[in-house]
Amino acid sequence: MQEIPVSDIISLTWFLASWAGYTWYADRYARRERSLRALMHAYREQWMRQMLMRDNRVMDVNILRNLLQSVGFFASATLLVLAGLLTILGSTDRAIEIVRALPFAGKTTLLQWELKLLVLCVIFVYAFFKFTWALRQFNYCSTLIGAAPTGPDDAFARRAAEVATHASKDFNQGLRAYYFSLAALGWFVSPWLFMAATSAVVLVLYVREYRSAALRMLDAAATGEKK
Repeated sequence: MQEIPVSDIISLTWFLASWAGYTWYADRYARRERSLRALMHAYREQWMRQMLMRDNRVMDVNILRNLLQSVGFFASATLLVLAGLLTILGSTDRAIEIVRALPFAGKTTLLQWELKLLVLCVIFVYAFFKFTWALRQFNYCSTLIGAAPTGPDDAFARRAAEVATHASKDFNQGLRAYYFSLAALGWFVSPWLFMAATSAVVLVLYVREYRSAALRMLDAAATGEKK
């Protein structure tokens, strides 16, 4: 059996450490004041309080339906991607020849090729589990809306918002897997491109969740400031 090059091991380790590290950072600081997740949780609590004051909750059900459709779309798309990856595994020789023809692509052995495809498969399996768990939690949220009392109830609103936020967290983690899968495509060209793409994905995710214009607008709306 041919050995895996050290450069591939280093790049894969960097990839896993970057993904796990960013996930840990995002979850640890998710509730701090200046983050998209913290602001959206505050808006969900406000939504649930408004929902409790409505006799007709058709609008709330429609909002949840839109969320469920988005998550369901990605869950279905993930299965299609997995089917495509398994198909490629069955035609490795032809696929290797195509990759070797790419400019700047390094030499790829059968063992390296299968390792890279298996890593992509694991990424999308992880994404599928996250999306389907998010679907179930949004369904639980719809049940809470159906069972909600009429009138102010801060405790109930907080619980319903927590369920919706946990569902959104798993949905976001599934989407994050898609971002990192794009970085993993760079591995087919070069392990160093793989590392650079991984770093770029972490930077893009950080900017969007903690330094984006959307965050500033949501923060301004929450605090009543005009920016």
